[in-house]
Amino acid sequence: MSADKAADETAAPPPGDAAPQAAPPEPAPPEEAPPEEAPGAAEPEAAAPETAPPKAFSADDDEPTAATQGPRPAVRRHHGIVRLTHWLNAVLLVGMITSGLQIYGAFRHFGIRGEPYLPNPADGYTFPEWARLGGWLAGGLNWHFALGWLFVFTGLLYVGFLVASGEWRQLVFRPRDVPLAWKMQLYYLRLRKEHPPQGKHNALQKAAYTGAVALGALSMATGFAIYKPVQLGWLTWLFGGYELARYWHFLAVWAFVAFVVVHVVMVFLVDPASLRAILTGWYRGRFPSHD
Repeated sequence: MSADKAADETAAPPPGDAAPQAAPPEPAPPEEAPPEEAPGAAEPEAAAPETAPPKAFSADDDEPTAATQGPRPAVRRHHGIVRLTHWLNAVLLVGMITSGLQIYGAFRHFGIRGEPYLPNPADGYTFPEWARLGGWLAGGLNWHFALGWLFVFTGLLYVGFLVASGEWRQLVFRPRDVPLAWKMQLYYLRLRKEHPPQGKHNALQKAAYTGAVALGALSMATGFAIYKPVQLGWLTWLFGGYELARYWHFLAVWAFVAFVVVHVVMVFLVDPASLRAILTGWYRGRFPSHD
């Protein structure tokens, strides 16, 4: 046998033996477990929930401010005496105006007959029957005097309660309210964007309510001057005589009518929640309940 053949046989594997396998790959090193957190360590903060969309603003909600965006809670706003006298005076005032128009029809002028009459837009005008209470002069007088005494009683009860409870401070119009009243008027005329700050009543409301109480006092005083011109001669003289007392009494009536119309319109346009408050005593609306 030659040397080359012997070398080939020596290098070849013997029959039946498997070829040598490759060395297995080294196992990958195990992943390191995250280190345990020390006791008391803070847990990761959870994602903040999405902010809910702002609530729609309605007339029953308070004006949004930096402190709160939610509605004001219902608060007790009007005492029972205030609510009772308010509605009684409203009914009595309607009865007194309509019966007064019946009395006015007996002599539709102001002044002494045969002399120049005082200025009067309704001079000589006959008011329709539906606007008059009593049917004739005596009937109108009876209704007017009967309702007038009740009006005096409810008015004194109302004013007495305001004085005793201290609520007059929230209603009386003072000189310091003049600038706020001007700002409020600009707001109502839409010449001012921001609503002026206010308490239970704004400055214009104070002026209106103070004026209404003054009108009530003027109506009662002039009414007594007409009713008893002899017994209360000093009072009749104070108003310039019987004819002028009757004239001021008539003007006070139309001032009351103007107040009532403006009052009702503003309630529905500006703060409808105040109507519910004067019925139930509870207020939940746009404006604060107290100063």
